[in-house]
Amino acid sequence: MGKFVISQRKDGEYQFNLKADNGQVILTSQGYAAKASCTNGIESVKTNAPDDGRFDRQVAANGKFYFTLKASNGQVIGNSQMYESEAGRDNGIESVKKNAPDASVEDETVA
Repeated sequence: MGKFVISQRKDGEYQFNLKADNGQVILTSQGYAAKASCTNGIESVKTNAPDDGRFDRQVAANGKFYFTLKASNGQVIGNSQMYESEAGRDNGIESVKKNAPDASVEDETVA
């Protein structure tokens, strides 16, 4: 089972990464000013990840593949890493669908 890891950026904003069982980051959030907003973002990923229609499959200008996960209102709630192949990207999407709904949350900002 995967896990969400909440961390704080150098600029003070909070973000989360969804990590697969092997520790690889499979989804990264935007920056949030408040930790509560970051936590809400995690809940949104858990809710939206099982719906294939929420994933926007993209190709970057450099030819690499990636995806975004969107909430029901169309707002992007997470971005993937860049993948060398379309198949790699699609495997990443399947990993988010599998790992996100039941993922635990680890807060690295708590001392």
